[in-house]
Amino acid sequence: MRRLPAGDHVKILPEISRTLSEYLLIPGLTTEDCTPDNVDLGAPLVRHRVGEEPGIRVATPMVSAIMQAVSSPTLAVALAQVGGLSFIHQNQRIEDQAADVLAVKRHKAGFRTSEITVAPQTPLGEVARQLSEAEQGVAVVTRSGDPDGEFLGIISLDDFHLERHGASETAGNRMRDRAGLVTAPASVSLSEANELIWQHHLDVLPVLDDGRVLSLVLKKDYQAHKTYHRATVDGGKRLRVGAGINSRDFKDRIPALTEAGADVLCLDSSDGYSVYQARTLEFARETYGDDVFVGAGNVVDGRAFRYLADAGAAFVKVGIGGGAICTTRAQKGIGRGQASALLDVVQARDAYAQETGVYVPLCCDGGLLNDSHMAMALAMGADFIMLGRYFARLDESPTRKLQIGSQWYKEYWGEGSRRAQNAARYGQRGTMVFEEGVDGYVPYAGSLYDNVERTRTKLISTMISCGSTNLRDFHRDAVLVPVSTESFKQTGAEVQLRQPAIDSGE
Repeated sequence: MRRLPAGDHVKILPEISRTLSEYLLIPGLTTEDCTPDNVDLGAPLVRHRVGEEPGIRVATPMVSAIMQAVSSPTLAVALAQVGGLSFIHQNQRIEDQAADVLAVKRHKAGFRTSEITVAPQTPLGEVARQLSEAEQGVAVVTRSGDPDGEFLGIISLDDFHLERHGASETAGNRMRDRAGLVTAPASVSLSEANELIWQHHLDVLPVLDDGRVLSLVLKKDYQAHKTYHRATVDGGKRLRVGAGINSRDFKDRIPALTEAGADVLCLDSSDGYSVYQARTLEFARETYGDDVFVGAGNVVDGRAFRYLADAGAAFVKVGIGGGAICTTRAQKGIGRGQASALLDVVQARDAYAQETGVYVPLCCDGGLLNDSHMAMALAMGADFIMLGRYFARLDESPTRKLQIGSQWYKEYWGEGSRRAQNAARYGQRGTMVFEEGVDGYVPYAGSLYDNVERTRTKLISTMISCGSTNLRDFHRDAVLVPVSTESFKQTGAEVQLRQPAIDSGE
């Protein structure tokens, strides 16, 4: 990265700091191979030898931000099902974060853990209440009422009617007893489990290990498994999940998260170019070798990338101050336009791969206001993208949905806001002295499944127009052009949109 000297102390880069919205893609040749079914959005998530497969790949190059308002176990399950990955936030007690990770890892592709476990003496009214609140169709009955208790049977809403049997009747009197159930051992594969379901006309198949329920396979999940064929899973077909860590309590947090089953970790910091991140990476490498992946960041130039790559980062996050709720640039004057940062770091990554034979993936974090920005980031060389606001808007995020006027919103706040009280993340001790993030609302956008599928469709369409069928080719062949102020005006010409209600035919 070139610098122009300006006096004895200050150095000024000979460039304008540019954002992703300041570029457009020039179409490439669309060949017969460029069809939606042939386009592969798969991307490496962790470092690997050039020419070899990475330890973790994602079929959808989208991960969720390490934020309280975004990455809950519920969102992590949904995002993994559609081929992405979530990072459970670290601004909580270690044991709580580990429990969140474990909750995701209990989900095996096609297998599900029972969220409702009752004892035989549990009243049917209570069973009905729990099933309704959890939106579940079946509960497991164990002798103790605990999930790891001795399995006695199952009970669903089809097994009783409160008006007919009474709310005080017990689950033990209406459950389907274990002796009359078809069950499967822990070694059963999903295809074998589904074969049993169809062969015996079952709606649910309990999978047992030493008399205890490991998981359930539901007939209604059969089509869902076909739908989520690109799910991000580990070798045991469990959904993958990531987790955030910090450079303070990492010696305690990393072991706990690893024990819980986290597939990949990521240092959570607004500025990752620090000796503290290097020390954290060194601890992970010396303690676990190549068995634990730890991403690092955030950075905005090649120097910082090289520093973290040399320290062993599994991937590097790019972006400072570009997030929708980040005010780092306004508060501290630190940052760089996301396009400028990406182009610089991509060049450093490619040079590093050529020199060392090791490819360190890049994550674009911030500056992604719409789907076209995601396409631009991938074209510039990002391997995958991290999103906060995008996922905060959705049903699966952990925040409240509320109505303001005629519009529905979901709460959204940054990790640098007072609400997050994540003072240590921003180098402030104790009470936050100033904020580097805001606390507000984002327009509600519905289901994660629908939104991610829509975004995937747009990305695939962009790549087809550029003549690419995979991200590696997209990185190599994409041609971009800066957009002038006049071009912005032309594309932003005001049009009075027709309201559907005006046309009686709609």
